[in-house]
Amino acid sequence: MKSIRTKLKLNNKQKTLMAQHAGYSRWCYNWGLSLWNAAYIDGYKPNARKLREVFTNHTKPLYPWMKNLSSKVYQYAFINLGEAFKRFFQGLGKRPRFKKKGKSDSFTIDNCGKPIELNGWNHKLPFIGIVKTYEPIEATTKKITISRQAGDWYLSCSYEFTPTSTPKTTEVVGVDLGIKTLATLSDGKVFESVKSYRKLEAKLSRLQYLNRNKNIGSANSRAAQLKIARLHRRVANIRKDALHKLTTYLAKNHGSVVIEDLNVSGMLANHKLAKIS
Repeated sequence: MKSIRTKLKLNNKQKTLMAQHAGYSRWCYNWGLSLWNAAYIDGYKPNARKLREVFTNHTKPLYPWMKNLSSKVYQYAFINLGEAFKRFFQGLGKRPRFKKKGKSDSFTIDNCGKPIELNGWNHKLPFIGIVKTYEPIEATTKKITISRQAGDWYLSCSYEFTPTSTPKTTEVVGVDLGIKTLATLSDGKVFESVKSYRKLEAKLSRLQYLNRNKNIGSANSRAAQLKIARLHRRVANIRKDALHKLTTYLAKNHGSVVIEDLNVSGMLANHKLAKIS
């Protein structure tokens, strides 16, 4: 399986439709979480299927606006809630919490069991309609997730592909992850650290300083927060680009990769080390 995530090119009407579906997903997730907690306190054992049945038969008819949005949204909201509780009970994650508007806005849809074809620059999505991307995509998938980050919308999905092998220049290589450099290979090749946060730290501090006295919830405050979020996204994207280039180089040119065992969580706890990269 291969996963992709790409930015969508939307008009204002499409952005509004995406925001409505994301709000629908958030509303259903929070409704399900509230009912799940209440049922668990009363001694019941809820699950995603029972939540979906109660919602479909009793709650959804009370809200006419839900008929204008894809029914797949609330189904996946309950599936995601069930998976979150499953990870929690297995000790793999924290207890599910209520979602907030503007934070991790997303929703998932499918094509009722039929494959979704993504071909070229324009793509026909179930219920959503035609959307454009900034880069061509060729994939056949069962479901897609649309999410918002720093005011922009992204499409992500997973699909099957046939892997291809490349000729290896070195059979085995060791990788030393560092602080001043991103990585040093045993053959002497060095990947420099991009230091994206340090390069943009002054600009980020300036934006946060200008936002300090704005009224929370005002148009000026929302505009300033959007600028800050986009700068954080730029920092993250620079880091991701460097990591993708490193891992691609290692995978294409080496048969086996040996990496030292590091306490990454402990290193990130040190704020001086955490912001070096």
